Amino acid sequence: MKTTKRAYSGKPVYIIDGNRTPFLKADGKSEKFSASDLAMTTSRALLLRQGFDASDIDEVIFGCVMPGPDEANIARIIALRLGCDENTTAWTVQRNCASGMQAIDSAAQSISQGRADLVLAGGTESMSLAPVLFNQLMVNWLSSWARSRNVSSKLQTAFKFRLAMLSPIIGLLRGLSDPVVGLSMGQTAEKLAFRFGITREQMDQFSLQSHQRLANAHDQGRMKEVTPIYDSNGHYYIEDTGLRRDGSLEKLARLKPAFDKKFGLVSAGNSAQITDGAASLFLASESAVKKHKLAPMARLMDTQWAGLDPSQMGLGPVHAMTPIMKRNKLSIDDIDFWEINEAFSAQVLSCQKAWTDTEYCQQELGLKEPMGFIPEDKLNIDGGGVSIGHPVGASGARIVLHLVNTLHQCDANRGMASLCIGGGQGGAMLIEKTEGTSHE
Repeated sequence: MKTTKRAYSGKPVYIIDGNRTPFLKADGKSEKFSASDLAMTTSRALLLRQGFDASDIDEVIFGCVMPGPDEANIARIIALRLGCDENTTAWTVQRNCASGMQAIDSAAQSISQGRADLVLAGGTESMSLAPVLFNQLMVNWLSSWARSRNVSSKLQTAFKFRLAMLSPIIGLLRGLSDPVVGLSMGQTAEKLAFRFGITREQMDQFSLQSHQRLANAHDQGRMKEVTPIYDSNGHYYIEDTGLRRDGSLEKLARLKPAFDKKFGLVSAGNSAQITDGAASLFLASESAVKKHKLAPMARLMDTQWAGLDPSQMGLGPVHAMTPIMKRNKLSIDDIDFWEINEAFSAQVLSCQKAWTDTEYCQQELGLKEPMGFIPEDKLNIDGGGVSIGHPVGASGARIVLHLVNTLHQCDANRGMASLCIGGGQGGAMLIEKTEGTSHE
């Protein structure tokens, strides 16, 4: 495994503040928000409580996997709608499930290298508005129709129409599949469950725990980063709508396998939910902190991106976290809290298994000894993607934001955020608390 120098060897990078929308389950009931509207909800509320104006922002960077047809370079749309100067640069990044984390890393690189002092970064996704596409037969027919210049040619084209041309391509389903290995993300989770002997009961227990932890976090007021969102009918949302407070192991056990109907173990109940949501954060240099009299909440210490077999993509977190641990000479006990995005229960459980498996650590991660087991009371203590949801462009930003708040709420010092990435990658960030206060 390649180990490089620390990601931010230049100027220090600070996380000033952040918030997110409630994550809204794509259930066909609630109003659909565009990705830019979701990002505007978080960014506007975040800006209003700062001691600087939109004109002070040097750069805007957002992650988004499936922006709408009217949202090309969605970061630029967000910047202009927010009131940034026309000369404020803005760009959009796409690293699949880690797009929001990539936006933060890109912002940190700009600050560390001295190209920017104050950056708005985050991620947004409206999965319920994922496109439904014409298949290639229909595209070809429409092209022929457009080229038909008279009645005769149009009639000839019309007679070539076939009902099969109306068969749609569901963009969301295609997007959640890997074209290289020919597997859906759920099927890769099935492979990990088989490889590490993860049982259906273990998956369902993890899922139930995720919902219980999220419910407790909302009830006890720990979700300080959530800002309300209002629809055009005056309805508002203040809590993640995928939360199942009445869940039980019995109910989860009744759900049929979703990806391998005959032999599978992965169900809708132990998988991340399809959701809409956004998260926004302000990152700043030391000079910006002094200029605007800011109180940083955390310092971004290190970041790592890793690649691996796409069919094993769920193990991306251990491949990304391991180099950070090695070059910073850290043990599991040195990390106070961990956020590993819950794409699937089986995926997080497999990461735990991989880090305790001697053969895997030696052959795949280049370690002499297993890294060890992450204590359950330090991992995803307020739930994760299984209960909160996983709007792919936003989740990477969400876990970083929540980790920062967790460090403050629990009076802890150091945290690690990580996620797996469709296509066979992993990303991780090491964060240390600073003396700023947690924002409500």
